[in-house]
Amino acid sequence: MNNAIKIAVDAMGGDGSPKKVIDGIIHHFQNNKNTYYQIFGDEEKILPCISSDLPKDSFKIIHTTEFVKGTDSPLEGAKRGKKTSMWLSVESVKHKQSDIVISAGNTGALLVISKLNLKMIENIDKPALSALWPNKKSMSVVLDLGANIECSAKNLIDFSIMGSSLFKSLYPNNTSKVALLNIGSEEIKGHEIIKETYQKLSESKNLDFEFKGYIEGNQLMNGDVNVIVADGFTGNVALKTAEGTANFITGELKKAMTGNMLGKISSLLNISNLNKFKKRLDPRLYNGAIFIGLDSPVIKSHGGTDYIGFSNSLSVCTKIISGNLIDKIRKNIN
Repeated sequence: MNNAIKIAVDAMGGDGSPKKVIDGIIHHFQNNKNTYYQIFGDEEKILPCISSDLPKDSFKIIHTTEFVKGTDSPLEGAKRGKKTSMWLSVESVKHKQSDIVISAGNTGALLVISKLNLKMIENIDKPALSALWPNKKSMSVVLDLGANIECSAKNLIDFSIMGSSLFKSLYPNNTSKVALLNIGSEEIKGHEIIKETYQKLSESKNLDFEFKGYIEGNQLMNGDVNVIVADGFTGNVALKTAEGTANFITGELKKAMTGNMLGKISSLLNISNLNKFKKRLDPRLYNGAIFIGLDSPVIKSHGGTDYIGFSNSLSVCTKIISGNLIDKIRKNIN
């Protein structure tokens, strides 16, 4: 499979691994035959999870019994050495043996190990953690979600360019529309760094995206923009708030629909609409954070997701490589 997209997979990270990871690979392969998986982890635990649905020529197991624990600090995870499944999978893209790497393991350790192994794209100072969020019209790319607490105007401009490039890689037929997350929509609102970023983006004539100015937190899901940029502190707070709100809504709706006989009858009458609503808010569909700014893309799957969620993260991997994300960032950043 010389022309296949090669994905390096840390099979030992996250809850229920390696079974969840292998089940996710099998599920992903059904619609992505042109994919080759380099699976890093304990072969004795991985092999029993593999079924005949995954052809032998579509994967290779690189055996190691060492792995990064979920309870490790980022530095502890990195200090576990170069034989952990996480380190070896990242090293695989460093040596161009794989196109992209994915792990459901320790987020902090993955970021540190990636920084130690991979170079930054030229002219980018800091990498960013980005993710996909649903909106009323389609999907949005949001970054930074916690990799950088303090950011300069240049960092936020770089995030805008990287976020736009990511959106175009995932949705090549759509136009990137970028906005800065702020406390108001007026030009005078916000701290000096975000105002400086706004001014420079407004004056730039060479952008590969539409700059839409500021966006407030209550407008994130409107769909008027599809790339939302913030520093890591603000972005992480927004992410956790959105996740908590979605969980609250689905929990309260479930309680209302099953709490009494009238609710149960109502839920039966509206079963189709309820299923659509449930699917729209299903976090597994948006699983897969992207660590961008490095010269190889790194994907972080949520540690608590199931095999469907992990499979969707693998789909993000294939779209990113097919969409030539790194080349797009290099071209646009210069």
